[in-house]
Amino acid sequence: MKKFVLVFTVLLIVAAFSVPFSSAAFAAEGDFVGTYPSRSAYLIDYDTGTVLVDKNSDEKRPIASMVKIMTLLLTFNEIDAGRLTLDEKIVVSPVAAGMGGSQMFLDAGKEYPVSDLIKGVTVCSANDAAVALGERISGTIESFVTKMNDYAKELGMENTVFCNATGLPHSGEQYSTAKDVSIMFRKLLDKKKYYEYAGIWMENYTHPDGRETEMVNTNKLIRFCEECDAGKTGYTDEAKYCLAASAKKNDMRVVGVVLGSDSSKERFREMTDLFRYAFSNYEVKTYVKANERIENDVKVAKAKQSGMDLYAEKDVKVFLRKGKNSNPSLSIELSDGLCAPIEQGAVVGKILLTLDGVTVSESNLICGKTVEKRGYGDAMDDVLEKWIKQ
Repeated sequence: MKKFVLVFTVLLIVAAFSVPFSSAAFAAEGDFVGTYPSRSAYLIDYDTGTVLVDKNSDEKRPIASMVKIMTLLLTFNEIDAGRLTLDEKIVVSPVAAGMGGSQMFLDAGKEYPVSDLIKGVTVCSANDAAVALGERISGTIESFVTKMNDYAKELGMENTVFCNATGLPHSGEQYSTAKDVSIMFRKLLDKKKYYEYAGIWMENYTHPDGRETEMVNTNKLIRFCEECDAGKTGYTDEAKYCLAASAKKNDMRVVGVVLGSDSSKERFREMTDLFRYAFSNYEVKTYVKANERIENDVKVAKAKQSGMDLYAEKDVKVFLRKGKNSNPSLSIELSDGLCAPIEQGAVVGKILLTLDGVTVSESNLICGKTVEKRGYGDAMDDVLEKWIKQ
């Protein structure tokens, strides 16, 4: 690719790019990791994956209902692929309706929209809804669990084994780690529709027969932590109290995972403090916003018009530790052999943000307006124009 320096200059002095924390480095700043007795804790930046807190993140543990993060993720994948719709109605099997533990109390033989089942899994951690979705997607729960494990491997979840779609205790060995949970939860957070369900605090759900079930979000941070906009809890005697949650402030989103807390109150308190730590000590600087025209002096071979409308496909931003200064630089790399015609929406290169010699953020460059090919008539017009000016 050909590389060009953008015609605009970054004028702001910004904090240095953050180096991922180890738990030892973190402890040196106040022994935050040791403040609470959760078995594992993990905190990362959503956009870059930069690790802020790491306490036993690779320790294998049962994660209880946080297994349903994968159930939801696979459901949204099916919707994205067009193999499932939110409006489709699923007939609930006796197996699904008979699930114990947390439920939305589905009726066997009744039809429920996929959207309602997603809501039940997300808000009240409904085991019956999770099984109903798994059966619809793969035919049987056994086949769905195979799909869960295959996708976990695809995502790089190296220390995870699923045995069911709910997280209920199982005769087989079912486990994950704080790091692996963050991988699948971060992927779920890519699904924009998910936030519509995750943000529900309380709802009286009306079943097909008219009866109502009150659903209350198991993630209490949705109501009591302003920045938190999504999360999934889990509890069994073996797993203890678990939580994966996301919080967003300004342009910065962080993802936290806590496993093995001794009480529900403790996991929420610890997660709140993790969020507070992140927002107090880090920030995100956005240098190019998605879909905003980028000023440039790019020339396209054989183009009818001069110049080119360029846009970033996504925000170009950097995750930074507050208080250390450094100068970033922006550049664009155009694809080799760029030549008209170029259709609107085509990817024509990349825009890069570099800090201290390291590329910390990048985005595809999108052609915002069709670049037409220069024709014979255009060439003749140019010759005529030059002749007149003489």
